[in-house]
This record gives sequence, C-alpha cells and structure tokens, in this order.
Amino acid sequence: MTALEVLKDFYGYDSFRGKQEKIISSTLQGKDGIVLMPTGAGKSVCYQVPAMVMEGLTLVISPLIALMQDQVDALKANGIPAAFLNSTQDASEQRFVLQEAEKGALKLLYIAPERLFSGSKPLDQWLKSIKLSLVAVDEAHCVSQWGHDFRPEYLKIGNLRKALKDVPFLALTATADQQTRKDIADKLGLFSPEWFISSFDRSNITYRIAPKRNAFDKLVDFLDFHRKNAGIIYCLSRKNVEETSEKLMAHGYSVLPYHAGMSADVRRKNQTLFIKDEVKIMVATIAFGMGIDKSNVRFVVHMNMPQNIESYYQETGRAGRDGLPSDALLFFGIRDAMVLSQMIEGSENPAHVEVMLAKLNRMKAFCQSKTCRRKYLLNYFGEEHPDACGNCDVCFQRGNKKDQTIPAQMLLSTIGRLDGNFGLGYAVLVLRGSQSAKVQEQHKTLSVFGLGKDKSEDFWKKIGEQLIQEGYLEEVGSQFPTLKLSQLAWEKLKKKEKILLSMEESIPVSEVKEKREEGLLDELKALRFRLAQRDQVPPYIIFSDASLLEMATYLPMDQEAFLDITGVGQLKAEKYGAVFMDLIKKYADVNELESRRKPASKRVREASTTSASGSELLSLKLFKEGKSLYQIAEDRNMSPSTIETHLVGLVKAGKIDPLEVMGKDDLLNIRLYYRRQEGHFLKPLKEHFGERYSYFQLKVALAEER
Repeated sequence: MTALEVLKDFYGYDSFRGKQEKIISSTLQGKDGIVLMPTGAGKSVCYQVPAMVMEGLTLVISPLIALMQDQVDALKANGIPAAFLNSTQDASEQRFVLQEAEKGALKLLYIAPERLFSGSKPLDQWLKSIKLSLVAVDEAHCVSQWGHDFRPEYLKIGNLRKALKDVPFLALTATADQQTRKDIADKLGLFSPEWFISSFDRSNITYRIAPKRNAFDKLVDFLDFHRKNAGIIYCLSRKNVEETSEKLMAHGYSVLPYHAGMSADVRRKNQTLFIKDEVKIMVATIAFGMGIDKSNVRFVVHMNMPQNIESYYQETGRAGRDGLPSDALLFFGIRDAMVLSQMIEGSENPAHVEVMLAKLNRMKAFCQSKTCRRKYLLNYFGEEHPDACGNCDVCFQRGNKKDQTIPAQMLLSTIGRLDGNFGLGYAVLVLRGSQSAKVQEQHKTLSVFGLGKDKSEDFWKKIGEQLIQEGYLEEVGSQFPTLKLSQLAWEKLKKKEKILLSMEESIPVSEVKEKREEGLLDELKALRFRLAQRDQVPPYIIFSDASLLEMATYLPMDQEAFLDITGVGQLKAEKYGAVFMDLIKKYADVNELESRRKPASKRVREASTTSASGSELLSLKLFKEGKSLYQIAEDRNMSPSTIETHLVGLVKAGKIDPLEVMGKDDLLNIRLYYRRQEGHFLKPLKEHFGERYSYFQLKVALAEER
C-alpha cells in the first residue's frame, strides 16, 4: 500500500496535513528526522503511516504510559495491529506482547524508555533479534535537562541509535525552545537528521489572560458557556484542586479532582471517567494531562501561572486537538510568580535556577504583555507572525479602549507620591480616603488622599490592572512586589496625553451552534457514548467531534457519502456506518431534511444546475487561466468588487472550488466560527477575525453555507 492509501483506508482522510507527507517520504527513504509539530497537528501519523507501509515492526519510545493505552485502542479501532509494554502489565501480558512482536503480528509497539533500558530484563538487546523498520522517539524534548520534562533514560537512546545503524529514527516533539532543540540533535545522536519544523500556530485556540481578582466568579461565567463541553482546569497546589472542584460541584458542574496526593486507583478512576465523557471537567495539578489523547477537550483553564511558556503551550494544546474552536484561559496574579520563583530558587543547581528563572520571567512577561498573544507565543518559538491574530484577548480589546485619562492620572499620581514603596491595594486605600489602620498617617496628608472616593475599590483595581498591562506601571521587588511609574507613564503625565484603557473584563466565548442540525449533533454524540460504553473505549476513539459535526452538517445516508466524512476509514464505516446512517435517516425524515454534498471532497464535483451569466463565465475563463482577481478586473475594465461578486457566484454555482481561492485551514476556520454564531451574519465574523480575512474571503468560504 502507498502512504496515501493507508491514510484514506485506515484513518479516513483524503490528504495529508502540513509537512506530514514530506516527513513520511523522508522516513520511507530510510533517513533520520526531527519533527517539531504542535499538539493536535498530527505527529503520530508521521510514524504510524510509514509503519503500515514498511515491512517489520515500528518501535515507539514514549514516556506517556497513560497515552499508550489510548493510542493502541485508537490504532486497533482503525484496523492497525498495535500493542504496548509498560509497568501496568504483569509478566505474562508482557511476554505475550513480545511473542506477538517476534512472529510479526504487530506493526507498532509502544514502550516506555524505563522498560526498554532498565529493570531486570532490559529490551535494548532484544531489539537486535527482530525485524525493525523504524524507531520513533516521541516527546523528544525529554532528552534535554533544560526542557520542562527531562527523563534521564532518554539519554540512552543515543547508544541505541549507534547499535541500530540500518534503522531510521524519527524524533518528535510539540514544544522545544532553541536550547532544547540543540540538545535533541546532539544527545539522540541521529545520523544527519532532516529537520521538519511546522508552524506552532494553533489557530483554533482562543487565548485569553484575565486578572486573578474574583477569579472563581469569572471561572463560573466562563464555564456557563461550556456546559456541554469537556475541559481541564489546572491549579498550582493540591489544596487548590480540592477547593476548586468542591466549589464547582456545589454549583452543579460535572467535575472531579486529580492530583498526586490521591491514591493511584482513585486517580486512574477519575481519569477514565473523564476520558470516557462520563465526567465533563477535570480539576488537576500538572500531574494530569501528559498523554491524555482526548480530542474533544474544548477548553483549558489555568487558575495559576505556569512556570514557563513551554508548559503553558503544551497544556493549552490539550484543547481542540480535533481542530474545532477551543478556549485557553489563564488567570494571572503577581503572587503566583513570586511563589514559583521561590520554588525554583530552592534548587541546589545554580545553572538550573538561572535557566528556569529566565523562563519564568518570559512567562510573566507574556501574561503582562499587550502584544498579540499568538504573536508572542510564536515569536518565542522562533516563528514570525503578523502583529494581530484577531483571536486573543489583546486583539479583541483593540478598538474597544475608552478614554480613562482622568482616573488613570489620579491613580498614577497616587502611586508616584508613594515613591514605589507600596502595592496596588494600598494605593487604592489612599486614593479612596480609607480610614483603615493600614493607612499611614503621613499619607493622609497627601493631596490625592480621598480624591477617588466616589469610585469603588473594584473600579480602581481594574484601572490599576490595565495600567500594569499597558506598561504604565512596573512591579518591583520579589518577596513583596510594589508598584512604580514607568518611563511611559511619566511621559504621558508630563505631556498631558490621553490614556486609553480597555475596561471590559468579561470573558466572551461563543457557543458552538448548528442551524437545524444541533439536535442531530446531540443525538449523534449520545449514540457515540452508548457505543463507547459497549465497546469499553473512549467516545472519541469511535468518532471525533469533528467527524460528528460533519455528519450533522452533510447528513450522509449512503456508504459513499459516509466514507467521505473526515475521520471515517474503511473499518469504522463497516463497524459503525449502518447504525449512524440509520439515526441520520430517521432524523432527516422527521425534520424533512436531505443529504447535502460535502464541498472539496475526493469525489469529482457534479456539474451544477445553477446557471452562470455570460459575464461570470468570462471571469471564470480568466480565473482558470491563473489570473488574479485584480488582473481579471484590469483585463475586463471592471471594478475589483464586481469581479469578487462574480467569483463568489461561481463558487456558489460549483464552478470554482473554494480551495482554488484560499487554503483548506483558512476555509475550515471561517466555516467553524460561522457555525458558532446564532445570527449567521458576516459583520460579526469580520469583527471577530479583523484583518486576518477580507470580506471577499469570508464570502468565498461561506458561499456553499449561506
């Protein structure tokens, strides 16, 4: 079989994404490679597809014991023979797996590095006795002591590479800064590896950072938008996990805790309930999540700031692995930075402390930055990005700032008169003229004392937080941080310039809504849940949310149409197709609906019955000749807007595939956000994406939807 045939028959996809095809081609030629690809972008396909094409066994070295079972279940569900070896199995189970591998009954074997290199019977010598086609080193950043997840056993992989000279090695990771990348290349000892660095952009994730004040109330507002969705809430301590989960339970949410202080059995039980969609929300420390291959996580919340950007990026990457719109929310408070700093400084390794404090400072700067969140993240990983993504809190606030010159000047003046020796809370007490014993007598004589008593404490703290975020105030000190005016603030005050601030603190989230098929989507999810319980697998292993969304959109009622749904391979169609199509047919009959043609499918488009005018056909001819919109307008002596109308009409008539106008990822991104709107109008969509897409691009993407 070819790689493309494997992709279609076993995974249900018609084409590879991003750099997958190049990576697979290089691997099939026997070359070593290093892959940097964001979570959810399809790293596993890069070694699973070659495993099916090549003769012999593919060994996957992974530290993620929790993930191995999920990966193997998913592979088996697709008809691919796979197994794993780790400490959760007894000796007889492990012996059976090894026997299956020796007789060639397996295509992929997942193994933890500790099981491979250590213990009473290490297996590195055993590998020389079987036919190996490929060694995949997953989570390759674990080889670096400067990474966020160092595993000493990974250092032994370099020796394994030397011993298996004729077997290609493929190292993969989702997060690695420049220092960690160098370690991966050096310590794994790969032979002239080719680097494949994909974009780190997770365009389907909306990034938001909110002040930590009243964090729980804000969290409840946020979760109200996600009542039907699965998500993870990270807390810094076990105590915070217990408190947050108990409060959420009291509010009626489907939630369970997870932290290292719980017994292994309870942790395993809670994790299983979450994976199987029997519990919607997991409140956890960072002990939870590594290797949770749950594709339908719709949100990740950090109640505390992570130690570094690598951890933050990896943890937020657990949302939206199926490519559907998802949210990442972080509550930031300076005290978290202080606690983390003290934890790092407790290390006895000065070099480690220096590196980790530098990473912590970058994370803190990210939280306080007024730069587009996506741009900051991508720049950190060495990738360029336009100044505004249109899909983060910073971008949302652009154009929404209001003139807050007078109150800002009042608070800045107060902090200035306190000589940088106090924090925001104390400055607000002085400004509001508080008679609290905390306020020192000399400060009651200041001209600003009581000047802001007509405004609430909450208002002044909002002003202060915005002034910090916009760079007017700087935090100084570590154990007890205080505030001082920045150079920008002094310049603004001196020149008496306006100060514009965004006072909007709500955390807007759009609900995923379908037009007439929302009810069908719920029924499909319920059916998937019942089948998952019957087969004792997580629901997303049967079909992802993305697959169900397409079913609810296009209503496939025959085998050919069902196979055309993204994520539906031959085995899944044979196993589950009849029951899903039966449900779709019944729903369609009751609601008087018909099947819809899926755009940009593998099938050749049928000629549209919609007629096009002679003028449109002339524009079509020029477009097919490869001319741009503006070239067509110039050739025909027409305005670009007229040609835009022609091209949108031709897309609607089926004479131009929208993929000829724009990329697949952009097309899907626009359509997914369009479906989340209640009103289905273009203006809110344009406001959401900003300059990222033109009205013409939006119209092309939605020509077959509206």
